[in-house]
Amino acid sequence: MQRLTISLSDELAQAFDEWMTRRGYSSRSEAVRDMLRRELGEDNLASEQGGPCVAVLSYVFDHHERQLSARLTGLQHDHHDLAVATMHAHISHEDCIETVILRGDSGEVESFARSVIAETGVRHGQVQLIPVKPSASTGLGYRKKSGR
Repeated sequence: MQRLTISLSDELAQAFDEWMTRRGYSSRSEAVRDMLRRELGEDNLASEQGGPCVAVLSYVFDHHERQLSARLTGLQHDHHDLAVATMHAHISHEDCIETVILRGDSGEVESFARSVIAETGVRHGQVQLIPVKPSASTGLGYRKKSGR
């Protein structure tokens, strides 16, 4: 492990300490490590390299919208390799919320999420991509070497 030293203005240091407290961090080091992991992971996913990820797609939709529930279910079935699980809840007489856990290549996951959010009747859609390391056990980003 390497030790890094940074200089911050008094105002920025105070704002950082307050942010840490609100987020429940007891250590500046752990807070900085988490911030760096998040930024570097997002940067990697945004680059052309993409890479394996897991994601949470959440959206609110009007279940009275003509055939919307069937279209959303159809999209998930068409991308069963990406959609791991779905939770559905009724939040009012008209509105439902769904949360879909996704897993796969970040480009494919993001494309699928955008297609769901773009459906007529879907509102407040958001996707959060989380980079993961390639893994033989999950198959994410893992390419079996040819040969022996």
